Amino acid sequence: MELNMQQCELCPRKCKVDRYMGRGFCGVGATLTAARAMLHHWEEPSISGTRGSGAIFFSGCPLRCVFCQNHALSHEGYGAEIAPERLADLMLELQDKGAHNVNLVSPTQYLPPILRALEIAKPHLTIPVVYNTGGYERVEAIRALEGYVDVYLPDIKYYSSELSARYAAAPDYFERAIEALCAMVEQVGPCVFDGDGMIRRGVIVRHLVLPGCRRDSMDVLRGVADAVDVSHVKLSLMSQYTPDFAPESEKNLRRRLTTFEYQSVLSCAARLGYDGYRQEFTSSDKKYTPDFHLQGITGGMEEL
Repeated sequence: MELNMQQCELCPRKCKVDRYMGRGFCGVGATLTAARAMLHHWEEPSISGTRGSGAIFFSGCPLRCVFCQNHALSHEGYGAEIAPERLADLMLELQDKGAHNVNLVSPTQYLPPILRALEIAKPHLTIPVVYNTGGYERVEAIRALEGYVDVYLPDIKYYSSELSARYAAAPDYFERAIEALCAMVEQVGPCVFDGDGMIRRGVIVRHLVLPGCRRDSMDVLRGVADAVDVSHVKLSLMSQYTPDFAPESEKNLRRRLTTFEYQSVLSCAARLGYDGYRQEFTSSDKKYTPDFHLQGITGGMEEL
C-alpha cells in the first residue's frame, strides 16, 4: 500500500484523487487539518477515566454518514491546518495535562502525516495511543500503524449493505470493517487494563443503535461475534443517537431511539457473551456534541 495522497487509496473507497490538487471523498486535501484538542470526559470509562482522554479531532471523514453529529468536521471540513510537528507537540501537551491517552478521532484520511507525528511523539509518550475510527479501514492501513497504536476504538456501524449505501454511500462497509477489525485484534491482542481500570492495549468495538435499525444492530453483533472472539474485545453499545443532524429526507432518522429498541440490542449482546459498556439515554442530546472552535489546536488545552 502506498501511503501517499497523490492517487489516494488510504481508505477502502480508493478514490485516487490527487489530494495535493483537490479533495477526496473524505472532503479534505493533503494538509493535516484538525478542529479541536481537549481533555474529553465523555468517552468510555476506561478511556476517559477521571482526568479525561486526550482527544484530537481531525477534519474530514471517509464515511460522512448523513446523520453525523460532528457534521462541521465530517461534511464541512472545519479546522485549522497544522504540521505533523505541531500534532506531535499536541500529543505531548495532552500528556502533560494529565490525559489518560492520546485519542486520534477520525484520523484515517491523514494517515501519512499522522505516522510522521507519531514517529516524533511516540518515544516520549508514556500513555497509550487510541485510534478512534468509523471502522471503514483498509487492512494495509491498520498494519502500517503497528507499533504506534495501542488501543483501537472502531465503530462497526452497519451490517446491511443497503443501509450502509443509503446512509454512508458505502455498500461494502461491513465487509471492509470486519476485515479491519480482525487485523486490529490480531495486532494488539486481548484487552489489557491497568490497576485503575484504564485500558492500556486492545480493542473496544463501538456500535450506535439507530432508530428503526435494531435488527441490523443485532446482525452487526452476530457478525462481529462470528469474526472475532468476543472475550478478546469490549463492546460499547451506544444509545446517544440524536436526530438533530439528520436530513429531512431521512424520515426514519428524524426521531430518537426507543427504550425497546436499545434494550432489544442489549439483550442480544448479552446472549452473545459480550462484555463492555452501555449508555444512558440522557446522552442522547446535541449538548454533548463538542463545539469545534479550534481551541487547543492553535492555543492551550482545555477540558470538556
